[in-house]
Amino acid sequence: MPERRSRTLLWILIGGGAFFLFVLAVFSLVYLTLHAGSSEATFGGFGDRIGVVDLDGVILSPQPVVGQLKKLAEDSSIKAIILHVNSPGGGVAASEEIYCEVKRIREEKKKRVVVSIETVGASGAYYIASASNKIYADNGSIVGSIGVIAEWVNYGDLLKWAKLKSIVFKTGEFKDTGNPARDLTPAEQAYMQSLIDNMFGQFVKAVADGRGMKFDDVKAIANGKVWTGAQALDMKLIDNVGDFEAAVKDTAQSVGISGEPTLVRPERDRKTLLDLMLGDVSQYLPDTEKMLEQHVGFYYLWK
Repeated sequence: MPERRSRTLLWILIGGGAFFLFVLAVFSLVYLTLHAGSSEATFGGFGDRIGVVDLDGVILSPQPVVGQLKKLAEDSSIKAIILHVNSPGGGVAASEEIYCEVKRIREEKKKRVVVSIETVGASGAYYIASASNKIYADNGSIVGSIGVIAEWVNYGDLLKWAKLKSIVFKTGEFKDTGNPARDLTPAEQAYMQSLIDNMFGQFVKAVADGRGMKFDDVKAIANGKVWTGAQALDMKLIDNVGDFEAAVKDTAQSVGISGEPTLVRPERDRKTLLDLMLGDVSQYLPDTEKMLEQHVGFYYLWK
């Protein structure tokens, strides 16, 4: 009798678990289906449409922004794209990839790209904005910070205190430049500065080309400072003082849209509970390598 009850309980648990997974799967499917159509407009079709891509926070990767820009650029119903910016910048390479995509859309796709800066459009975010047709910012927006920064933690004194030693085998003098366990040598300092100076030159040239300014004029103000939108207008770093709605209205007129345009925002990827249960979740969990990772990074970043 007890054995019979145990089997019955086991089957109840198995059946209940299966039913729970089924309900969860149905719920996730319905959620995704409903959410897929929840943006202001979907791709395809015709009409007076303007694409909007949000560039928020520190730029650590060119995705999903580059992917979203590509989608909008390939959609013939999208008459123009507004990049809505609220970012202090980020990685040099990541910022450059987004910059190149904006430039490609302008030059190859012949599609108008406008930047609307909300609270912050600094450093790498401004680098990207310089590739656009037109830049808007609010009076109190933070704009600029043309420059490069590289930093890391030197825990050499901590190792000495703990009586630990960092042991490195290398094939060249500069192979472990930036080793956080020791100070830079004079030669390494000069080497690092040369890299930063080269990236700085790229930044200044991009702004000069995009804003129609002379290289030396941009370099003269490229000291890492930020300015308000009102100040940036006088310095020719932006084209108009205005909010997002003003940017939308002006962009619509510039591409021949009469009346209120339809704004199209690409759907963002969303992870459901089912994705986490059935998929690979390792990317969301910290591992030893990620926690111990220490390396030099180069950034177009306002701090």
